[in-house]
Amino acid sequence: QVSELRDVSTSGHQKNVSTLAEGLARKLGLPEETILGVRYAGLVHDIGKLYIPAEILSKPSKLTPAEYELVKKHPEYGKDILSPLDFPWPLAEIILQHHERIDGTGYPLGLKKEGICIESRILSVADTFDAMTSERPYRKKHSPAQALEEIRSLSGKAYDPEIVEALGKCCKENDF
Repeated sequence: QVSELRDVSTSGHQKNVSTLAEGLARKLGLPEETILGVRYAGLVHDIGKLYIPAEILSKPSKLTPAEYELVKKHPEYGKDILSPLDFPWPLAEIILQHHERIDGTGYPLGLKKEGICIESRILSVADTFDAMTSERPYRKKHSPAQALEEIRSLSGKAYDPEIVEALGKCCKENDF
């Protein structure tokens, strides 16, 4: 992915998120069209990071508040990039919402519960799980069990409980 070329620490992240998000959507029994939309959204969910300076994306230490505010703009940038393009799925909207949290504490819009499309709620869980289980310059990776436990602790707050339950089943089936 083009956006991963600027931040090698996230190499493979979008593909991993896409694969996991597709598996979660299947586990939830969603229609094939929705599953495809989730798969493709996963592949491009961080495209907005093309507008974030590479030195911020690959910074090996904690971001300053100003740097973090800039990184938080990537869903909006992603929507801007994808909006003019014609897809059979609402990819721009899914990308815009992928950092929303069901308790309203997410960004950029502060949406809550069903106000966040199901594709974005799935992407949020898959994105978090892959980020936590991947090595990053600023922290060590978690084991899948540790990541699942932390995500479970935020079920009903940040993450949709039904999707967290599906993640638990996927982890158990894949023996992590």
